[in-house]
Amino acid sequence: MSLFTHRAYWRWSAGVQFARLPATMAPLAFTLLTTATTGSYRLGGVLMSVYVAAEMLCAVPVGRLLDRVGPSRGLPVLLLLTAAGFATLAAVADAPGPVLVAVVLLPGIAGGALSGGFRTLLADTVDDELLPRAISVDAMLLEGVLIGGPALVALLDLAGAVVPVAAMAVACVVAAALVPRRAGERERMESGDEAPAARIVTYLPWLCCAFTVGLLLSTIEVAPLPLVQRLGAPETAAPVVIAVLSGASIAGSALYAWRGKTGDPRLFLAGFVVGGLALAADLGWAGLFGSVAVIGACTGPLVAATSVNLQRLLPKNRRSAGFSLSFTVQAAGFGLGSLAVGVLPLWLAPLFGVFAAAIAGGMLVAKPARAIGTMSVTS
Repeated sequence: MSLFTHRAYWRWSAGVQFARLPATMAPLAFTLLTTATTGSYRLGGVLMSVYVAAEMLCAVPVGRLLDRVGPSRGLPVLLLLTAAGFATLAAVADAPGPVLVAVVLLPGIAGGALSGGFRTLLADTVDDELLPRAISVDAMLLEGVLIGGPALVALLDLAGAVVPVAAMAVACVVAAALVPRRAGERERMESGDEAPAARIVTYLPWLCCAFTVGLLLSTIEVAPLPLVQRLGAPETAAPVVIAVLSGASIAGSALYAWRGKTGDPRLFLAGFVVGGLALAADLGWAGLFGSVAVIGACTGPLVAATSVNLQRLLPKNRRSAGFSLSFTVQAAGFGLGSLAVGVLPLWLAPLFGVFAAAIAGGMLVAKPARAIGTMSVTS
């Protein structure tokens, strides 16, 4: 079956995009909410920090719970709990800061494993042959959500500061309604499959790939302004850097989806190394846009290859927890990359992503039989 006529996939895709939307809206929505109620954006930053910390700390434990009850049954509950948290936050927007911090914990705790749960359902939604293409198309749609989330907040804020947060709750309810239900019977049949989880060293190369994606991407996404100022350009040129990154990422994912094969992740890691070195070297406008384009073009394929190979390694009764761990590691890389931009010289920050990519590639070279030997199934 073609992916583009695969109705189950598009239902899954609609659900996961609605589930992702609140996370892309949250930074600006929290800032606008607290600025309207307290006159300062700082509380919004605190809310976002608490929200992200709760997601990261609870992603794996909640993912493990999803593995026990089954994602198709557990995800609607988590999404409704997340919606309740955002709705409560909108309802008590005028409450003191400590109350808002306590309220934002609920959507953070419940929402940490949503990505892992949806990714687990994808394995039951499409066949293995379609999986690389499905992940690549999803990566392209994710770029639209990342751009559309803040834009939607800015539009809804015209109706009131609490409206964007309320819309985040609505998005979670819609996502809950779109969670595929047909996988439930399959989950019950597989619930007794207690295959032993592989040792962490088996997953480590792929977790390192996920970490590298977050680490190097954050170097670009957090620092477009200093990158163009380094070349003497005005602030208005900064969005062009992000546009090139997003465009290259969409193009890379589209090409990868068209091929429909897993590919060798070491090739994409090599692209990260080359792009990161060029970014650090300050080679003028050609070097800046060329390095950003190379990194963007390799991002979607590397994410897809990592995801496909993790699925092949993870036991079916550990997938939600395993994918949640992968997304958490990627988020940790993004946070550390952002910190590097803030405290280190601009030329030095990309080298951490280069080093991480080289380490991940070295792991895959050192253990090809375990790490990449299974890719021959589709490549």
